[in-house]
Amino acid sequence: MDTKLAQIGMTADSTGATTSPIYTATAYEHEGLGMSTGYDYTRTANPTRSHFEEAFAELEGGARTFATSSGMAAIQLVCNLFKPGDEVLVSFDLYGGTFRIFEFYEAQYDIRFKYVDFDDLEDVKKNLNSSTKAFFIEPITNPSMIEVSLEEVYELAREYGIMTIIDNTFLTPYYYTPISDGADIVLHSATKYIGGHNDVLAGVVTVKDESLGDTLSIHHNMIGATLSPFDGYLLLRGLKTLHLRMDRATENAKQLSEYFTGHEAIDEVLYPGRTGMLSLRLNKQYDVGTLLENIKVCTFAESLGGTETFITFPFTQTHADMPDEERIKRGIDDHLIRLSIGIEDIKDIRDDLTQALAKSKREA
Repeated sequence: MDTKLAQIGMTADSTGATTSPIYTATAYEHEGLGMSTGYDYTRTANPTRSHFEEAFAELEGGARTFATSSGMAAIQLVCNLFKPGDEVLVSFDLYGGTFRIFEFYEAQYDIRFKYVDFDDLEDVKKNLNSSTKAFFIEPITNPSMIEVSLEEVYELAREYGIMTIIDNTFLTPYYYTPISDGADIVLHSATKYIGGHNDVLAGVVTVKDESLGDTLSIHHNMIGATLSPFDGYLLLRGLKTLHLRMDRATENAKQLSEYFTGHEAIDEVLYPGRTGMLSLRLNKQYDVGTLLENIKVCTFAESLGGTETFITFPFTQTHADMPDEERIKRGIDDHLIRLSIGIEDIKDIRDDLTQALAKSKREA
């Protein structure tokens, strides 16, 4: 995997170029009727985007990859596989933007989304019916960092002929390739770890087999939420260092989780391992707002997966559109912060959080 990533995007080129060019053309010349180079109009296909899609499909072990203009566009693309009356079982804890788009599709198109605990197979089974078409799962949930055991879920899906869709944003293909275990579709917000530098907005959808790929290809072209050539180049560039960034961010997150376990300011450390993501639940004696105002190395921002350490406040940011009762049921309260740990020196991150926490303690 390390060598594949380091050499990704290297193509046979008559100029001898060692990286994929950025093809900005929107249209391609035809030599005659019924003749094509394979590229006609850049919404349908673009050489730079194709280089990324082919490379990513190989990493995932899938038949085809579709690169989209955002992570939400990737989810929307998958939602187009369903019709009114279909039901999808969904991870109970998940990204607020995903919850929002599912609420929209349910209200607008009568596609029903039920939230279940995939670690409790009895809960999953009792929600199955003839209308259940898919499972939608975050293998590490956002923001509670619950690691879902998937082996029996895949077996159940095969038994009932149900499609399994995995949002692999937190793990990436470096740590986990769901298709090799039995997933039918894997998607990512490629804005995050795949791009890795907080400078590209993108999504990816990879499918297990060609028939599903043929269906999604029609929707991908028809909807038009395709990736730009420059963003395709940025994703290829980001993938070259994915293994280095993931290893460093994960090691930093592991050390921070150990440091904050038992810390007087922290009631709960939520860290699953195998990712640079963790969440902390502050003791009520500490004020989140004051903490965020006093960080100097870390950044208060609403994203993840870049080289810098970001702190997000799910209660008013990523999960703001989730109704209060739904947030509370999931443990998303005004004491929970989510951290995307970067690749800075661990001592700098730790010292910054420590000094900001000290300033955030309320007076007795």
